[in-house]
Amino acid sequence: MAAFLYRMGRLAFRRRWTVALVWAAVLAAVGLAGMTAPEAEEEPFSMPGIESQEAFDLMEERFPGAAADGATARVVFVSPNGEKVTAAENKKAVEAAIAELADGTQVASTVDPYESGAVSEDGSTAYTTVTYKVDAAGLTDASRGHLDESLEHARDSGLTVEAGGDAMEDIGGPSGTAEAIGVSVAAVVLLITFGSLAAAGLPLLTALIGVGISLFAITALAGPLGLADTTSTVAIMLGLAVGIDYALFIVSRYREERTKGRTAQEAVALATGTAGSAVVFAGLTVVIALAGLSVVGIPMLTEMGLGAAGAVVVGVLIALTLVPAFLGFWPDAILTRKDRKARRAGGTPRETRRVNGGTRWASFVLRRPLPVLLAAVAGLGALALPMTDLQLGMPGDEAKSTQTTQRRAYDALAEGFGPGFNGPLTVVVDARDADDPKAAAETVSERIGGTEGVVSVSPAQFNESGDTAVFSVVPTTAPTGQETKDLVNTIRGDRPGIESEAGATFEVTGTTAMNIDVSEKVQSALVPYLLVVVGLAVILLLVVFRSILIPLKAAAGFLLSVLASLGAVVVVFQQGHGADLLGVETTGPIMSLMPIFLVGIVFGLAMDYEVFLVSRMREAYVHGERPAQAVTSGFQHSARVVVAAALIMIAVFSGFIGDSDAMIKMIGFGLASAVLLDAFVVRMAIVPAVLALLGERAWWLPKWLDRILPRVDVEGEALTRPTGPEAEPAEKDLART
Repeated sequence: MAAFLYRMGRLAFRRRWTVALVWAAVLAAVGLAGMTAPEAEEEPFSMPGIESQEAFDLMEERFPGAAADGATARVVFVSPNGEKVTAAENKKAVEAAIAELADGTQVASTVDPYESGAVSEDGSTAYTTVTYKVDAAGLTDASRGHLDESLEHARDSGLTVEAGGDAMEDIGGPSGTAEAIGVSVAAVVLLITFGSLAAAGLPLLTALIGVGISLFAITALAGPLGLADTTSTVAIMLGLAVGIDYALFIVSRYREERTKGRTAQEAVALATGTAGSAVVFAGLTVVIALAGLSVVGIPMLTEMGLGAAGAVVVGVLIALTLVPAFLGFWPDAILTRKDRKARRAGGTPRETRRVNGGTRWASFVLRRPLPVLLAAVAGLGALALPMTDLQLGMPGDEAKSTQTTQRRAYDALAEGFGPGFNGPLTVVVDARDADDPKAAAETVSERIGGTEGVVSVSPAQFNESGDTAVFSVVPTTAPTGQETKDLVNTIRGDRPGIESEAGATFEVTGTTAMNIDVSEKVQSALVPYLLVVVGLAVILLLVVFRSILIPLKAAAGFLLSVLASLGAVVVVFQQGHGADLLGVETTGPIMSLMPIFLVGIVFGLAMDYEVFLVSRMREAYVHGERPAQAVTSGFQHSARVVVAAALIMIAVFSGFIGDSDAMIKMIGFGLASAVLLDAFVVRMAIVPAVLALLGERAWWLPKWLDRILPRVDVEGEALTRPTGPEAEPAEKDLART
């Protein structure tokens, strides 16, 4: 591996114009494809293999043309000062508002609340549902403007008027603020780390090129593949973070080799052969973790995982080819001002000091490995404790800010009609095999209506052929409450008896049931996913480090950091501690997809730091240093760069905390927390403490396993062996350089 990458780096240095032009051509090609690609149609959320999805599919099959995916706006009218919406003036104002709403060009239908019974018992609240001919993504600006104007005109009558539903959702693309914040902080960190504008700018430039290629590629494929907006957002987030970090490690190793007096070409080749090997395997672990999301069986997660994995692959390729090429254009600009002056004076740059912050920290840990290990594990364990209270769900309008009309509409409906009104269950009765479909549907409706926890059941609506019925069930409790989940399980548990009595089958769906089913599927998929991803990564690290205990230690450290980061997410987003600081006005269940997605990304990033840090220790160990010396050497050369890389990732991920999308906000916070804990607690404290306690045993590998494992030479041992007739081609090249 090291010899191959050595040749690649040297070739990229020599053919720098060709490499730069090839990447420029790739960027131009995918950019043209992305800009000319037709606008992607938003695919509806789907979850194969769960009852609520099967029921929804049955509805679409039996009720063709019913515009089940059409956008809706639920407009709520609340009378002022204790009046009733049934009073003459208020009723006139409501009817006028409904007539104006119905006049929209894309409106399919509206419902009169006075005819449909959509008036609260105390007469204070009424609502109407506006259904559109297209989904939310297909609504024009004119239709959205007409809806807003209609609401304002209705408010002029003195009524309190609010609206919820997907027609009110903001579907605008990302603002770019998060990316700008991340890049700005990364630039400052790089400048402090390298003390050179060129050295700081190179990782940023190459990372932005990689993100541009990935973003344009996803945009071009979004239409044919039906990719969601979150696919590109997550790809940008990870592509930017790893792109900067991977280039950072190549540039850092290049500068280190230059301080040893090597020529620019030789330093580039060695940096690509050694640090580049770590980049390859670090990138592989991230790709394994992200692509592994496909095994969960959730299309949205699969899209996000594969899109982000593609961005990581691009980042690795750019670090191995474009970074060496750019170093060829500006071989001395990357050096510090003092080192450049030394070269102009005919001298050589100063070699890296033997004692720095990394060596001092390593020495501290090596002197007190057990107390450091116990303190770090105890701290992470305390942070992970809130994980025991984790509640999964898919928060809706109730999680939005009280400044939004959607949240105010939700609260008004809950107050006027009860908390369960915002999350009705939908029951689909398949009476195709029943002797009397109407009687069968009525039996199902009566039995479910008599279940404890049900407020009301709507009249059944039949399809044209009369063999399928649909009705709504309003629970007494809120959509995200545990009582509502218990009610759904009770109804489904009573199904055999109800179906036997009715002579027909039924299924429960609706947004609330869908959220419950998604949460259960994600929880059941988490353990198999961990086994697959962690298992593959442990095997990969076994090959890289040729050790049994180091991969197991790496996996254990990851579990600690991911559990602690999930605990931090629970503390803020579920329990509400410090939520105001992040702009989270309402707490509630953690999004169902969040834990498994966080696990996937954090695992890959955790292995990044493991590979970068421990590969330098392995390199020192195979070159003859004792285990404790190897730990110190690894920290001497890598600690500062790992800290800088972690700070950059934290900055990039923290920028997304300001995103309006709740899932992106939560992912940004979770990832920033995970990187903070993994880099500064697990890799900087637990790793050296464990290696100090293990000593020689840390690098133990059974002889039989040593014989069958492939040798990839991540530490670049082949590049430093004496040359001779038996030398590898890369060694001979190195000798001639």
